[in-house]
Amino acid sequence: MKYTVYVVRNRERNKIYIGYTSNLIKRLARHNKELPGKKSSFTSKMNGHWEVAYSEDHSTIEEAMAREKYLKSYRGRAFIKKIIGQ
Repeated sequence: MKYTVYVVRNRERNKIYIGYTSNLIKRLARHNKELPGKKSSFTSKMNGHWEVAYSEDHSTIEEAMAREKYLKSYRGRAFIKKIIGQ
């Protein structure tokens, strides 16, 4: 199974969210409230459209979780800002 680490961006709110999933299309639909999901999640509280700004695939969930953790770190966020130009 493939796992995707992703960064979604809400340009209207100038916010980003970092996560991982095995189905990026379905997960993006949940972020945009097109599919039911958690009622009080970070992205569901934000009005506006979420779009994929960056993604990378990993072969194991452990790799994806480690990469997500890195991207949420100070250095990882600097990498993301450089990549997406925020």
